Amino acid sequence: MYAVVETKGAQYRVTEGQQIQIDRMDADVGAEIELDRVLMLGKEDGVAVGSPTVEGAKVLAKVVSHDQGDKVITFKYRPRKRYRKTRGFRASLTTLEITAIQA
Repeated sequence: MYAVVETKGAQYRVTEGQQIQIDRMDADVGAEIELDRVLMLGKEDGVAVGSPTVEGAKVLAKVVSHDQGDKVITFKYRPRKRYRKTRGFRASLTTLEITAIQA
């Protein structure tokens, strides 16, 4: 069984036992959270698509860690103007482990 959930403006396809990285959440490490915006459920006998969400479905997850993503370097350059600017960015991420999908 799998589910498509929406959180923080992004959609993720998840299965039980899977770990995903999402934008930083305000939850302590080890806390159980509930993702209730389930857009689609895939089962052995078919697919349930919500409009916009599947009624009564939710995904339970456990917060594993809070991390930072890989550094992304941006470089601005204007030829013949002596303009060069380098900036770096690291996204704040939360790692979730999917514990259960309830239909």
